[in-house]
Amino acid sequence: MKISNLFTPILFSFLYFGALAQNPISQTEFTADPAPLVVGDTLYLYTGHDDMAATPDNFVMHDYLCFTTTDMVNWTHHAPIFNIHLFGENENANAAQMAYRNGKYYFYPSSWSIPVLVSDSPYGPFENALGDKNYLINSYETNYSGHGWEDIDPTVFIDDDGQAYLYWGNNALYAVKLNEDMISYDGEIHVFDIADKEAFGPDYEEAPWLTKYNDKYYLIYAAHVPEDTYWAWSDSPLGPWEYGGEVMRAFEHGGMGNHTGCTEYKGQWYFFYMDEGLPLSHSRRRTASVVPFNFESDGKIPYIHHDKRGVLKSVNPLNPYITQEGETIAWEEGIQIGYDSIYEVYVNEIDPGDYIKIREVNFEDGPSSFTAKVRGNNPSAKIEIHLDAVNGEHIGTLECGSNPSWKEISCPVKKRDGIHDLYFVFAGEGNNLMDFDSWKFSK
Repeated sequence: MKISNLFTPILFSFLYFGALAQNPISQTEFTADPAPLVVGDTLYLYTGHDDMAATPDNFVMHDYLCFTTTDMVNWTHHAPIFNIHLFGENENANAAQMAYRNGKYYFYPSSWSIPVLVSDSPYGPFENALGDKNYLINSYETNYSGHGWEDIDPTVFIDDDGQAYLYWGNNALYAVKLNEDMISYDGEIHVFDIADKEAFGPDYEEAPWLTKYNDKYYLIYAAHVPEDTYWAWSDSPLGPWEYGGEVMRAFEHGGMGNHTGCTEYKGQWYFFYMDEGLPLSHSRRRTASVVPFNFESDGKIPYIHHDKRGVLKSVNPLNPYITQEGETIAWEEGIQIGYDSIYEVYVNEIDPGDYIKIREVNFEDGPSSFTAKVRGNNPSAKIEIHLDAVNGEHIGTLECGSNPSWKEISCPVKKRDGIHDLYFVFAGEGNNLMDFDSWKFSK
């Protein structure tokens, strides 16, 4: 069922959102617990996945998603990277984080214990690094809170000296020093007194995130229900912690819970958070968003506001003269993301009037033609190419026709120079016009 089509009647001003909004990052999926990871030139964002079947009283979370960007305004959707039920779990796929070391990707998901998965690829497939149904952190090892779901929400941090740390906990806060292999830990489990007001201020609930800036260590975490987000800092990655203040309020833009993360990317810090940013959202159908921020001159984290506008400026314009994925999107209306049997990803469920927006495309020297890889059985299907608005200058139309197998089709376009937002507006008669896999312009 198409999420976008379900809420289109409710969106009284969707064109406004398409023109000005960047958040939430995905409009085709409900995404939770955002966890960024920078490797080389790419920022990977791993999220939980709130299923459409979730009710305001019950989570339904089976798998984890991945989105990537190299410009912070256009995000490429990837196939789900791991289903918690493949691990033998009957519970929900709670918050997770990815770490990269020595050419391997280590994934730390959580249900009521914390396993560690490993892959040569950031997209998987992942296997249990400890063998079938074995865990890095077992629920019987911890009992600070007295309840059975303490061991969730892992955060992993690798320090400048190479030492890695794992923090986690709900109504409890634990930490260990990870060994070089990233699948075992050294020494005892550190237990923190979350009732210590000097360390954690008004409260500590869950969702720790550990990072570093200018030789200071920062622990960001959630407290209360509804959840506000707070921070503490220390001169050591294992504390003692000193309470710093509030980072973000829960209901400023909607959202009963908030699981946050932050990272530096290409010289700018970004804060990822969770809210209820789509019209059919509720406390168990959440959305991941991002805003830029800067540390204050004294090293403190400022209060950060929810912001529908998200990231206002890309870190580098997108190159339209190399093949781009159809599922690389800044904003969309109507479309969905599909996966085939080998987890190839493409845009599908395309109806007339649906569109995809790509921000800040660099048309240096001006293109002469456009090529897209498409398939479909609708002879009227076409892609109208517009600049700077969904009804902006029309520079070309790709007649897609009937193609039951994937086929590359080209059309001429008007030569335009400079940096523009690019809109693919889908047209034709009937629904399910086509599937859309990739595109590029040629000079």
